[in-house]
Parts: sequence; C-alpha cells; structure tokens
Amino acid sequence: RPNGRAGTRNYVLVIPSVGCSQAVGQAIARGFKDVVCLPNILGCGQVGTDRALVKKTLVGFGTNANVCAVLIVGNGCEQLSPEEIRRGIAPLGKRAEVIVIQGVGGTRKTIALGRRIVKEMREDAARLNREPIPLSELILGTECGGSDYTSGLASNPAIGAACDMLVAEGGTVILAETPELIGAEHLLAKRARTPEMAQQVLDAVSWWENRAIAAGQNIREANPAPGNIAGGITTLEEKSLGCMYKAGTGLLEEVIPYASNPTKKGLVYMDTPAHDIEQLTGMVAGGVQIVLFTTGRGSPIGSPIAPVIKITGNRNTYLKMRDNMDIDVSNILQGKETVRSAGKRIFEAVIAVASGMVTKAEKWGQRDFCVFTMNITI
Repeated sequence: RPNGRAGTRNYVLVIPSVGCSQAVGQAIARGFKDVVCLPNILGCGQVGTDRALVKKTLVGFGTNANVCAVLIVGNGCEQLSPEEIRRGIAPLGKRAEVIVIQGVGGTRKTIALGRRIVKEMREDAARLNREPIPLSELILGTECGGSDYTSGLASNPAIGAACDMLVAEGGTVILAETPELIGAEHLLAKRARTPEMAQQVLDAVSWWENRAIAAGQNIREANPAPGNIAGGITTLEEKSLGCMYKAGTGLLEEVIPYASNPTKKGLVYMDTPAHDIEQLTGMVAGGVQIVLFTTGRGSPIGSPIAPVIKITGNRNTYLKMRDNMDIDVSNILQGKETVRSAGKRIFEAVIAVASGMVTKAEKWGQRDFCVFTMNITI
C-alpha cells in the first residue's frame, strides 16, 4: 500500500456512513468480485464517546492494509458525515471517495454512480500483484468463541504455540476479550514489560467488572455461558485460564484501546468486549490482517475484510461442522500430536492464507460486523 503496509487481501470496500445508506451500499457492491460492503448500521444517534468510536472503527476498516480503495456512501443528514471518514482514510494515500444519496438525487442514481466508481476502483486493484513480504509484516488477531473444555486444553494452547512462532519472526499478535481474562488477569500482568503496562491490564479488567456491576450484572455469575457449561467449562476462571493460552509465552509489549493500531511488535493486548463480533471488529479496525479463531462447540463467524481461520480441538465438532472448520487439533487430546506440532500446522496455515488460500468463512461469505458502543442512542 502507499503507506508501506502489506495486505493479505485486496478488497474494494464500500462503507455506508449510516444505517440509512446501507441498502444502497449493498446494491453498489453486489455482483462485483472482491468488492465488499460493510454492514454498518451506526453513524447517527450515537452520543459521547460512541460517535468517536464509530468513526474510529469505520476509518480503521478503510485504512486496513487488506483494503485497496474505499467508497463511502452517505445519506446526507447524518451526524457522522462521510467526508469525516474520507479525511481519516485519505492520509494513507489510498483512493477514498464519497457519494451522498440526497446530493446525487435518490437511490437509483446513487447506485448507478457508485457502481461506476467501484468498477474503476476494482480495475485499479486488479493491476496489483502479490509480492513476497517478511512475516514481520503480519498482525495476527486471536479469538475464541463457542468454547468448550477442549478449547483450553488443545486449540488455545496450539494457537499460542503458533503465535510464539510468528513473534519469533518479528510479527505482531493481538490478544483481546477483556471480560474473559477475569480470574487470570494477574498472569498476563506478570508478563508485561513494564509495571505501568501491568497496571493497565488490571485496570481494564476492573473497569469491565465495575461497569457490569453498575448495570446490575455480576460477570462471574453470568459467565460461562450456557453453551460453555454444556461443553464442560465450570467457572469463569477456568474459561479465562484457557483463553490466556492464546497469548503464547512471550512478554506483553503494549496495551491498546479498542480499534487502535499497535505500535509495537510482539504480543499486544487490545481492550475489547468478549462479544465475538464486537471483538473481531475492533481487532480488524486496529489493522489485523488474519484472525485465528478457536471454537469447541462450533462457530461460523467471519470478517468482511480479514480471513478468519477456524480451529477446533473437538473431533465431533470438526466432523459435524466441516463446512466451517479449517483445522482439527483434537489429536492433542488423544496423545497423538504435541501442542507444538499442532501449532506448527496452524502457523503454516497462516502463511498459506496470507498467500491467498481461502478460509471456510470466506467461502461462505460470512462478513460479520458490529461496533462496540457504551451509551444510549438518541
């Protein structure tokens, strides 16, 4: 890309700046290969920090290295103007244009204009060729959802091993899901490079617990979820200890807010919700180009612009959900494979996907998107 970053995909991204323009955005993107419309419903009615967070997330998707060019589609009277989003993307040097339904003159004319612009953008994108890049260019997101007892015993340790391999090559790994660190946060804090960073981890966990209590909910009683319990997880602490394995064994180099870009290499912790799609959205807005997603019970979740590799340690889930699962590491529990060996397979899959191999979530067109917000909508 013009800013020197490398992507694993080459999308033209259509961003509706508000929910009112989403249908038009979808119509503009429909039928074009490698043109994706972001299913955004926000952009109007957000108050306080939420408006800034929505803008930051939309801009983050536009600046992600997996995106070649951006068309922002506005309605014309929303609080978050499409021009604001364009100005946030433009400094990176990639093409970013705005069309407004009220200004163009209705749905039909806007779709026609948008499709002409997107066609040009797609032709520009098609002129770009894949080139070799060092693994140090990769920012890898980690996530677990639909967890069961195999997640903490097999799949999470395996992706932790893969993450250590990427860090050894100079790459970056994102750990997130703050509410699912509760009970194990001290272990992550001990790995922080500085005492100040360790305190940031502890403060983040305390914020989520206090926020939930203020809303009348005790996180430790509401988590694990019913599906986790049915899958053999008995306490939040047990779930959190399993979640921590995704972080590998390296030092924690940086703590960053939701939808923020890391400035350090190595292990980075992003403060996000545990909600799978909100977390995934935040990581990709922060520059993640590929995601490793572990699931014991099964999950179809995917991202609009970043390939998501699904890994399970549950053999039954792999057999029942072959449509959704990319990698089976259940042999770890059978004593037929080591964690490191499974981690090496995952690491090799990351390289293959970065080089163009398509994941199951991509094949299904699973493009989930949801921005984390904290306040009322007016």
